[in-house]
Amino acid sequence: MSDTKIEIPDNPDRRSFLKRASVGSAVAVASSFAFGGLLKAASATTTHSEPAKKSGLTEGDREILIAAEIAEALAVTTYSNIINTAPFFVNLASDDQGYLMAAKNEEMSHYLLEQSATGQPSPFSTFYYPPNMFADPQTTLNVLVTLEDAFIAAYLVGVRNFSTPDLRVTSARIMGIESDHRTLARVVAPGVAGVDGGPIENVTGFAGVPESVDPPNNNGYERTLCWTRISQAVKALTPFVDVNAASAAGFDISKTYDFHWQRSRRRHPRIQARNGE
Repeated sequence: MSDTKIEIPDNPDRRSFLKRASVGSAVAVASSFAFGGLLKAASATTTHSEPAKKSGLTEGDREILIAAEIAEALAVTTYSNIINTAPFFVNLASDDQGYLMAAKNEEMSHYLLEQSATGQPSPFSTFYYPPNMFADPQTTLNVLVTLEDAFIAAYLVGVRNFSTPDLRVTSARIMGIESDHRTLARVVAPGVAGVDGGPIENVTGFAGVPESVDPPNNNGYERTLCWTRISQAVKALTPFVDVNAASAAGFDISKTYDFHWQRSRRRHPRIQARNGE
């Protein structure tokens, strides 16, 4: 097993999420500080709630959990739209389709667990993506691996900063599943059909470096991205949730994608047509 040993310095203003995914220009995240303020405000709303009192969460715990809710809502939306709308999905092997559907369900499980702890839903439920997201398999897999890289690093922040052993262990357990999902995205890449532009042999994640999908997981250790505070993860995710940051990043702001996890239960239109539905 090879290990690229890539860790990214703490400078999301210069080295943007989108640039690392190799699908557009650098992100201007001036509004990330406003987003961070909204995150704190959302966290504060639970301070005096009955569920929060019973849970014994600290303010720092709630900030991490609410950021994780946003990330998981984004993850569910991403997997749901791959399953429901991406043309390349129906041409994947059946086991790869099944793994992607299972990943969506796992992300929803994480979301529901975190929501049960905070007592409130994600403060953001509408998301933006780069141009050609879901239409172009290379873009889709680049962004998917980039997101999973970020989720891994964010949950490692939880392992570092949660206030109780139970929360830290739960964060580590979820991080392990996000690591599985990163590997899954890289395993799917060479299975993309020729008619859809496959096979895809290199995927660019958060590090901004195209990496061979062989082997499917080339990390000896999960990458922390040098994040030690949840605010760093929030800044990285800002273009996906804030229209101004999305526009500055070159994302397609003409399309929005809502977090409706029930929608992902629908069959892909081409599967419906094939089955006469």
